Order: sequence, then C-alpha cells, then structure tokens
Amino acid sequence: MTTTSTQPAPALPGEELGPRPSLDRSGTKGTATAIRYALLIFSLAVVLIPVYVLIITSFKGSAEADPSRTWFLPEVWQTANWQRAWDALAAPIGRTFMLVIPSSIISAMLGSMNGFVLSRWRFPGANIIFTLILFGMFIPYQAVMIPLMKMVLTMGLPNGIPTLILAHVVYGIPITTLIFRNYYESVPQELIEASRVDGAGMLRTYFSVVLPISIPSFVVVLIWQFTSAWNDFLFALFLTNTETGPVTLSLNNLAHGSIMADYGASMAGALLASAPTLIVYILLGKYFVGGLMSGSVKG
Repeated sequence: MTTTSTQPAPALPGEELGPRPSLDRSGTKGTATAIRYALLIFSLAVVLIPVYVLIITSFKGSAEADPSRTWFLPEVWQTANWQRAWDALAAPIGRTFMLVIPSSIISAMLGSMNGFVLSRWRFPGANIIFTLILFGMFIPYQAVMIPLMKMVLTMGLPNGIPTLILAHVVYGIPITTLIFRNYYESVPQELIEASRVDGAGMLRTYFSVVLPISIPSFVVVLIWQFTSAWNDFLFALFLTNTETGPVTLSLNNLAHGSIMADYGASMAGALLASAPTLIVYILLGKYFVGGLMSGSVKG
C-alpha cells in the first residue's frame, strides 16, 4: 500500500512561499471608534452648554448676570436668586403636582380600558372608532382653544386646576389609547381564552388578568402624561391664571414675560420648575424605553 504525500506547489519565479498576509483592520476600527466618541462628546457638550449657563447664572448677582458675562463663573456665589425663585414658585409647584398626578392616572386608566376593548373586542366599527380617537393626537392645541373656551364658559366651569385636569385627561386619551392598544395586541390570545374558560367576563379578565401585566405600558403613559401636563403652558394660559395656575405661568411671570430683567432668579426658577421632570426621567428612563419596546413585538 503506497502512501502519497501532498507537497506544496513550487513557487513561481519572483514569488515567496509562506502564509499570505492578513488585512489588519485594527487601525480602521480604532479610527471609527475615535470618531464615534468625538461625536458623542460634541453632542453632550451641545446639550450641557445651556445647563451650564443656567446653573452659573442662577448664582450670580444682578451686576454679574449680564449677557456680556454669560460664560464667566460668578465672582461672588450667592443664593438670593434661589430664595426669590422658591418664594415665587413654591405654591405653583404644589398646584402643578395637584394637576399632573390625577390627570396622569385618570388618562392612563381610561386609555388602558380603551386599548383593551379595541384590541380584544372586535365589534362592528372598532377600527373606525380607533381611527377617530387617533385624530385627537394630530389636532394642535391652538386649534381647540376658542372652542374649548366657549365650552368652558357655557358649562360654567371655573378657572383653576380642576378644569385644567379635565382638559389634559381628554387630550391625553388618544395617545394613551394608542400605547395600550399596541401593548395589548402583544398579549397572547391563549391567556385571554384561558380566563374565559374559567368563567371570567370582559371586566373580570381586564382587572384580574390584563391589568396586572400592564405595568410597562403604565410606566410609559404615566411618564408621558406627567411631563406633558407639567410643561403645558397654553392650556394653563387660557384656563387658569397666575393665582390658580401651574408653575409654567408663575415662571413666565417671574421672568417678566420676554423682558427677563432678573436673570438670576429666572434661571433659578427654570431649574426649579424643570427639576421634577428631570428626576422622573433619571429614575424611570430605562423603564420608559423598556415599556415602549414591550409592545413592539408580538409575543
């Protein structure tokens, strides 16, 4: 039995034997990574520059709080601006919490019930009703101000937080319905059918089976409605006043409209007014993204 061995082919004239050199892409990857980090640092700087100006100006005296010295640190750090801002905004901040908490919870519950019915109860015209509800998302605030004011005057509703809660609940139903409907579409149909086999009706299925697994969507909706109601200015301008309205109106009054003569107190007030929404996003931001993704894939 003969054994044949495989010999390498002879090298051609001018060609050397040996392993072929591999392409070294470490340099290209390093350059791409450096560019990526440079873009991220640049974007972060662009975002943080206004925050830097807000913070340092809030600690400046009236003589230093001048546009010509915007980028300079204060020579004398003082907290008088924060005291004036807190005195002006403490009560409005409390009223704003009285606005955003009930309006967020009520609109979330109504949106959850609407989303469950529209996703699981295929009654005639369900898609048409859902489409009509979604139209509310695309109607700008400015388009409904005059009809809304006429309706409020006709109904005899007083200017204040309760009327503003009603407006935010009604205007928040379209987006909350959309979020919950998309989420409930991803709930396995077998889970709903199992509850029906056990004798549960629609309401029992919703409260005992569907509602306990709706936490991700509730987090998304509550954060969305909280920030939307907290930052609202137009509804508050028409339906309340500086004595009965939220913090956005009082912040505008603190800044003296567009004049903003007291720069230090205005900057401190802006930081105080934005702190609650910032804290909410810092603490619940990851749950917000997870809740948005939870209904994006059919489960």
